[in-house]
Amino acid sequence: MEGVKAVIFDMDGVIVDSEPLWMKAEKKVFASVGVSVSEELGKITEALTPAEVTRFWYERQPWTNKTLEEVENEVIDQVEFLINNEGYAMDGIKEILERFKSRGYKIGLATNSPFRLISTVLNKFGLSGYFDVVSSAEHELRGKPDPAIYLSSARKLNVKPESCLVFEDSYTGLIAAKNAGMKVVAFLPGNVCCGSKFDIADMKIGSFSQFDFSLLD
Repeated sequence: MEGVKAVIFDMDGVIVDSEPLWMKAEKKVFASVGVSVSEELGKITEALTPAEVTRFWYERQPWTNKTLEEVENEVIDQVEFLINNEGYAMDGIKEILERFKSRGYKIGLATNSPFRLISTVLNKFGLSGYFDVVSSAEHELRGKPDPAIYLSSARKLNVKPESCLVFEDSYTGLIAAKNAGMKVVAFLPGNVCCGSKFDIADMKIGSFSQFDFSLLD
């Protein structure tokens, strides 16, 4: 089996610590249409696309004064504002990107977040130059856990799926990458031993400094 030729990063929770910002934005925007977002159900929606999250809450607490698309876009606008004003990069992300880049690996980004937030994140933290391709699930028929976004990323990078290594922090993303035939590192800051469901990953790490580069061989 040939070694890894490309590395693909999820964005939310891997490149940027944005998941608390999504929750903050959703609570504010959904409250404006009369929806009470609970922490418990909010955990369920963390791995969904913005459109799926909006539909999720609409089906539980329908509203009439705005379209689903309007509410979805308001959430995205609020997340973009929060990333620019309160967001910060995950510890060690620039260093590990630099190591992969210096070793000649192709680098991609694949996220369930909308495409416009990709440039917001990469520009905010000065990371644009590290990525050869970026992909959003909004351009696929289905988001993660469907493997489509990872298969698309491999095609754009011009490498076989089995030559890709993925960094993911969610179980749905892990499943998507595994179903695409890729190696996966479960990135679980402060939570590296959580849940046996992550045992299907090729490696589990609590920080980027723990990554073992021998996995690339």
